Amino acid sequence: MTEPLPIFDGHNDFLLRLHRDPGTRDAIWLTGNGHGHLDLPRMKQGHFAGGFFAIYIPSPQAHDAPDYQAMMKNPPYHLPLPDMIDLAEAQSVALSMAGHLAWMERSAAGAFKVCTRVAELRDCLDRGIISAILHMEGAEAIGPDLDALYTYHAMGLRSLGPVWSRPTVFGHGVPFAFPSSPDTGDGLTPAGQELVRACNRLGIMLDVSHLNEKGFNDIARLSDAPIVATHCNAHAVSASSRNLTDRQLSVIRDSGGMVGLNFAAGFLRPDGRKSGDMTWDPILRHLDHLIAHLGEDHVGFGSDFDGATLPDPIGDVTGLPGLQAVLMDHGFDGALMKKLCYQNWFAVLDRTWKT
Repeated sequence: MTEPLPIFDGHNDFLLRLHRDPGTRDAIWLTGNGHGHLDLPRMKQGHFAGGFFAIYIPSPQAHDAPDYQAMMKNPPYHLPLPDMIDLAEAQSVALSMAGHLAWMERSAAGAFKVCTRVAELRDCLDRGIISAILHMEGAEAIGPDLDALYTYHAMGLRSLGPVWSRPTVFGHGVPFAFPSSPDTGDGLTPAGQELVRACNRLGIMLDVSHLNEKGFNDIARLSDAPIVATHCNAHAVSASSRNLTDRQLSVIRDSGGMVGLNFAAGFLRPDGRKSGDMTWDPILRHLDHLIAHLGEDHVGFGSDFDGATLPDPIGDVTGLPGLQAVLMDHGFDGALMKKLCYQNWFAVLDRTWKT
């Protein structure tokens, strides 16, 4: 294989790792501590060009608790959703995570940059600088008056998912369930509908990854921007509630949006098991299905690094060159590989952002 392409990625939870252990963040970020999926040295090794760095507010009852993990390893399962999180608590965590991202930029000696314009992303790619977009996975840190939305936008927020599975004042997410349709409850609240309109006005990309089907339909009806699922897969291949039906894929395609392939094993495997003991085949099946239903211009990668159990063949960010080799052996040519690796993400942001 020729030199691996740089990969721009739709989703990671690295900020959550820093939030949980801020006292050792130098080791976690700058030198790597041997844990997790991401750090600065391994990003360089894996040709990781950048991506969406998520602010995520963990629940008091963590969805990664041992009993939940056991259930997800042995489908069928239907995990109960955590309760809504208090606004003040959520804002404290969100500000801390936004601060971690700013620190990452300052500490990386020019190797990492937080971007708010597509021209900056392209410049970083050309210069070999890892780029970052500030993303919010679940809008718990924004009140129904939306004042905080404008504050976060001023801080660099350019991508937002109204929910992370549990309910917010804006809408309802999908529970983690297999097998299950994504049609699991009510859609956006009136406050959620106004959030959509405000994000459109500001040019903040809306992410439907954790929304249920009715919430997805509400965004499709209300938004004037492309519909994007930063880290989802094909429901026809793996019948998880978190995956997208063929009808949803057609709506995304017709909006000019895109889907980032999620590396989470439980959303890839046809049996729904949260286990990394798997081959490359499910990834190839999902990509083939997504490309067939969305077209080559509307698919990318949305790894869920540091937020999921990955397939053993990928392992961590250093597995990205191996993924590229497998896709080329599968018959993906150079032009398609460039679209999947970074061009499609930059193009959909060009169609979405106002700056």
